[in-house]
Amino acid sequence: MSTANMNADKAAATRLPLDGVRVVEFTHMVMGPTCGMILADLGAEVIKVEPPGGDRTRNLPGLGIGFFRSFNRNKKSVVIDINTEEGRAAAVELIGQCDVMLENFRPGLMQKLGLDYATLSQRHARLIYVSHKGFLPGPYENRLALDEVVQMMGGLSYMTGPAGRPLRAGTSVNDIMGGMFGAIGVLAALRERDVSGRGQEVQSALFENCVFLSAQHMQQYAMTREAPPPMPSRVSAWSVYDVFTLADDEQLFIGAVSDRQFVTLCEVIGCPELAAEPQYANNALRVAARPELLARLDEVLKTHRIAELMPRLEAAGVPYAPIVRPDQLLDDPHLKASGGLVPMQTDDGGETDVVLLPLMMDGRRPGVRQPLAKVGEHTEEVLARLGIHSPV
Repeated sequence: MSTANMNADKAAATRLPLDGVRVVEFTHMVMGPTCGMILADLGAEVIKVEPPGGDRTRNLPGLGIGFFRSFNRNKKSVVIDINTEEGRAAAVELIGQCDVMLENFRPGLMQKLGLDYATLSQRHARLIYVSHKGFLPGPYENRLALDEVVQMMGGLSYMTGPAGRPLRAGTSVNDIMGGMFGAIGVLAALRERDVSGRGQEVQSALFENCVFLSAQHMQQYAMTREAPPPMPSRVSAWSVYDVFTLADDEQLFIGAVSDRQFVTLCEVIGCPELAAEPQYANNALRVAARPELLARLDEVLKTHRIAELMPRLEAAGVPYAPIVRPDQLLDDPHLKASGGLVPMQTDDGGETDVVLLPLMMDGRRPGVRQPLAKVGEHTEEVLARLGIHSPV
């Protein structure tokens, strides 16, 4: 093979799917930044436009403290004040040199600033414009929404908590998935633009995302005419599908979802005679006798230690899971070995481990390619390269 061919193969191996796509991002918090991060991880040049002083998400306290680091890697930071006439002019010029624009501001703000799709598309027909909102067009579209708001409205909180105690999910599921659907829309719109030569507006919304998560339960009702009970109150399809408390108060989820797995579980925990009892002969009978069966399993399992039982369950092919806190995942051996947890230099010069996209492409994980950008770090570089006068 010639040197030229070898170099071409090497370049192809390091090339990412969205190399050559330029994205400008006017976003904050989680939903819009997630969309931009996915596109950046896949190789797009993502230019994050921040206001003077930086995106306020950089300095959130409490549960929001990790937002910026988690959803803004592989991006360039440019400071433009779009609340000024000069800043808006620079923003329009920058948008015109990009394939995709992302925004997730409150309803009506971008239109007020002249940065809405209807206005921009008149000058930039190839622009793909992605709005991340609380609701798609309809009666609710002008409401302000948060992840927790739509979890309450979209059936998720009802299904998550016990009866009478709706609970939000323990992470920003709709914000994150809403950003994912925004990215899916971008990929489809890029493909369509290759054919039509024109861009389009893509909209992704929190409420509709949450309803999509609840769709299976909606169909359950449509088919049975019975409202599904919350997950803690549900009638399980399987006899053994629960969290058990073992020795030293350690907890372990075990799911035996077939007759064979139930027999195997009984053998592993040292009570094969349980599987031989006629009232437990098949799954339907075990579900009917579930409270009694679980009580008997509880008595046996509380004598087992989790570190000894888990490898035996794994060897026997019985599904199980320890109850893991997020902080413990930073030391998870599988995440580290599979390349899903990698170091990233932070904007303050430190280092942190970050979670990569949960996918592998051609045997590799799209990873971290640059340090987390400081506020305005790339303003001069990006604007000068694109021939745009800096308004700051």
